Order: sequence, then C-alpha cells, then structure tokens
Amino acid sequence: MGAIVPRHPSRANGTSLACVFVSMNIAPIPELFLQRVRTEGIDDLGQPVRRVIAEGGEPCRDVLRRANPGEPLILASFTPFSKPGPYKEYGPIFVLATASDEIVDRVALPEAGSETNYLRAQFVIRAYSDTEEILDAALVQASDFAATVERFFASDETAFLHARFPTYGCFACRIDRAQR
Repeated sequence: MGAIVPRHPSRANGTSLACVFVSMNIAPIPELFLQRVRTEGIDDLGQPVRRVIAEGGEPCRDVLRRANPGEPLILASFTPFSKPGPYKEYGPIFVLATASDEIVDRVALPEAGSETNYLRAQFVIRAYSDTEEILDAALVQASDFAATVERFFASDETAFLHARFPTYGCFACRIDRAQR
C-alpha cells in the first residue's frame, strides 16, 4: 500500500521549495528475475549474466542506491514491461550479486540530486498507460522530481512512471500510483 509522502526539495541556496505530496510506491525488481540472475545466471533475454566487482557508484536497481567499491554485482538485461508492444524494451541493470536484507524505502521517491544519490542532478521521467504505452516524458532536475511525478499522476491515464538515467537511457525504477 502506498503513502502520501511529503517531499521538501530545496534550492541550491538552501531555501525550501513548496511541499509536494505524492501518493506512490516504488516497485521492486521482480523476485523471480532476481532469483534467476543470482542462481541460474540467466537474464530476461535468456543470456548469461555478467558478474562484476563494483568500482563504486554503479546504480543498484534492487536496493535503489549506488554500489560501494568492491561489492559483487550482476549486470543483466532486464525489461520492466509485462506486455508485448512497441514500447517493450530491454536494457542493462546492476543488482547486488547476493540478496540483501537492507531496508529499501518504497513509499518515498529515491534520493536525487548529488553524485552519491541513486538519481543524480538530472534524469528522465516517462509516464505510461496501463497498456504500457508512453503518454508523456520529461527531462527533469532533481529539484523538480516530486512535482513532475505529481503532474504526471494528475492524469487518470497515467498508470505508472519510469525514472531513467539520462545519458544511456537505462531504467532506474518504476513508480506506481498508490492503490486508491
């Protein structure tokens, strides 16, 4: 179940922006995918995964944080879509090589804005329909994250959002509208 999460983004000069309320959940990477890549070494395209040691800073999709230097990771192809169609795409993601018991806050937007945050200063938000077709997209600054999520979810046509890294376009996370 989702929560209404107050976010208080701040400006570079330290002053607070208006509070934005977002009713959402961050979807976890499916457990079936994580089990398959960790135990069988096979990704969503049926290919062998690549096991790597983190240099530090790689975005770990399963725990929504940056990797620490020396952490064992898996690099694998993943699709965040469940339906066939022209928008179904696959891309590389990093996940921890072994399951973690660390707590991941899934009712708050991921940290964004600095080099050490999961999402950095700028990223893409895409709005999708329940048929998994793109409705809208925006390149946003971290300070506009919550407001963009709120704006996209203001449309009843929007079923979920994707946050994506801007340089390579890789999937960062899925943001679902909280159950009403």
